[in-house]
Amino acid sequence: MMRGRPAASTGAAVASANRFSDFVALTKPRLNSLVVVTTGVGYLAARTGVDLSVLAHTTIGAALVAGGAAALNQIAERDLDERMPRTRDRPLAAGRLQPAEAAGFALLLALAGLVQIAAGANVLAAALALATLVSYAAVYTPLKRRTHWAVLVGAVPGALPVVIGWAAAAPLTAPAWSLFALVFVWQLPHFLALAWLYRDDFGRAGLPLLAVIDDTGRRTARHLFAYSVLLVPVSLAPAWLGAAGTVYAAGAGLLGGGLLALACRFAARRTSDEARLLFRATLVYLPLVWMLLLADPA
Repeated sequence: MMRGRPAASTGAAVASANRFSDFVALTKPRLNSLVVVTTGVGYLAARTGVDLSVLAHTTIGAALVAGGAAALNQIAERDLDERMPRTRDRPLAAGRLQPAEAAGFALLLALAGLVQIAAGANVLAAALALATLVSYAAVYTPLKRRTHWAVLVGAVPGALPVVIGWAAAAPLTAPAWSLFALVFVWQLPHFLALAWLYRDDFGRAGLPLLAVIDDTGRRTARHLFAYSVLLVPVSLAPAWLGAAGTVYAAGAGLLGGGLLALACRFAARRTSDEARLLFRATLVYLPLVWMLLLADPA
């Protein structure tokens, strides 16, 4: 009998670890890391000095709220996740977690994050975090099933973290909203390229994304081109408004021109390889723009 206990104990420990991993997976950690970085950039871009306590409360709180929003999104989309090979092993889609326990976890995370931001930073930053949560979970998530234009709505909660960070440090001004506009527009070619890569998956789920309903890719290419063109002047706006200097402006212009060139390549070929190249370029673009912004104050 004594020999059975270690095995049983080990099995319980593995099950507990797996369950913990599933709850972590609900928060979409890789996506959440972008929220943390973007929130931190917004705080530092306000140029009011660094209070490490406020910065920590703001970024951790934003991560908690974003994690709660991601979990609520997975609850609402578990039927879609079941149909896509890329997502069918997610905890809810695979049946390892139940919606009720996931909902409790999501709401606890979101509430903890909002309280942390309000107490550690200020109420305005917390209100913006709440707007992020509501717009993502209650507006974008159901709208995605109805129209490909939902991508414009989804870009709002994706762009709000940089404003949350700024609001934690200083009053909101035009430069803060120029950073919001930059992230908002950046997400559009980023998501459209990703959607083209996984258009078969999204088609199986029945989502009316542009890449799904546009068999030839011509409309997708036009949208990608238009958003990439728009990103160039939008990325220069922080310099025009005094949030960054000329080095930033030159670098952002070159990076935007590079994305535009890749969007033109996709328009000419409309292949998965071209979409993948553009998608990867968007992943490199934003960190480089942030580095330029923080390294080159006006």
